Amino acid sequence: MGSHYGHLSIHERRQIFRWHHEQKWSARTIAHALGRSHTSISREIQRHTSTYYMPCYYPNPAQHDYQMMTRRRGKRLRLKSKETRAYVVDKLRLGWSPEIIAGRLRADQVLPYVCHESIYQFIYKEASDLITALPRKHRKRRIKRPYRSTPQRILDRVNIAARSAAANDRSEGGHWESDSIVSAGHKAGCNVLVERMTRLTHITKLTAQTAVETTSAIIEKLTPYPTGFVRSITYDNGSENTQHLSINKALSCQSFFCNPYHSWEKGSVEQTNGLIRRYLPKNTDITQVSEEHLQHIEHMLNTRPRKCLGFQTPLEAYRQYEMKCAVDLPETIARN
Repeated sequence: MGSHYGHLSIHERRQIFRWHHEQKWSARTIAHALGRSHTSISREIQRHTSTYYMPCYYPNPAQHDYQMMTRRRGKRLRLKSKETRAYVVDKLRLGWSPEIIAGRLRADQVLPYVCHESIYQFIYKEASDLITALPRKHRKRRIKRPYRSTPQRILDRVNIAARSAAANDRSEGGHWESDSIVSAGHKAGCNVLVERMTRLTHITKLTAQTAVETTSAIIEKLTPYPTGFVRSITYDNGSENTQHLSINKALSCQSFFCNPYHSWEKGSVEQTNGLIRRYLPKNTDITQVSEEHLQHIEHMLNTRPRKCLGFQTPLEAYRQYEMKCAVDLPETIARN
């Protein structure tokens, strides 16, 4: 018997068939003839004996089963627990995102935990029919490539960690977040501003995705507000935000920046962008969208009840802030 082990070949399986069924050799005799362990031959015969025509060991189906097993080797199930898998499928069909499902599994500690990445892999590799249950419904998973960070070109950049507790917990008005929505074909899109406490939103169409255009749009939208309602603006590290110091000077406010590749740290505007995309899907050429339509979208968002505001609208939340602080309502908002 050789010292090096290898899997049985189709030739050896045909020999096993001939010797075992035609010549009635024992497993030990076959093993000795092939230079194999008798336990390997015995397991091979037991594992692949079927009633295809009659109870018998069939070499070709045995070879096929071996090849299929080899292909599956190393491909572990994303969700091993049947209970967890059933829970994930049920919650996906209820509209829960993979992040919410994973977070709930961790919080409840009843079923085996799986991370949201495993749930995404399960959907795209093993249950493609559930793609339609995802919020974005992308037919293929998008490769996450970090955008080009430009911190060296942003002078006096202050990290978001320095932002005040009142801004972080939304207990104080006047802290805004800014972001850009890019048009189809990477054309110019629009700037979006969201106030963290009231979720008040402004949308400005841009003729170019540049720092000059973005700066002008932000100053124009926020100038009508009193100083107390423009305390800070949080940006990502895109090159369109390199003139933030000019904005600070014009509005007497501060600027803060997310960590590189952490745009989710300005979650208010990111969530609002998702709402805007309901009106302007990602294949929309925003350069062809009228100013009137953008203002209509802005009005719809500012008059849309929010659960996080106790089902008040952003406009109602701002008016409540206005009464509390005795500030004037900007004309552009008053017309809504």
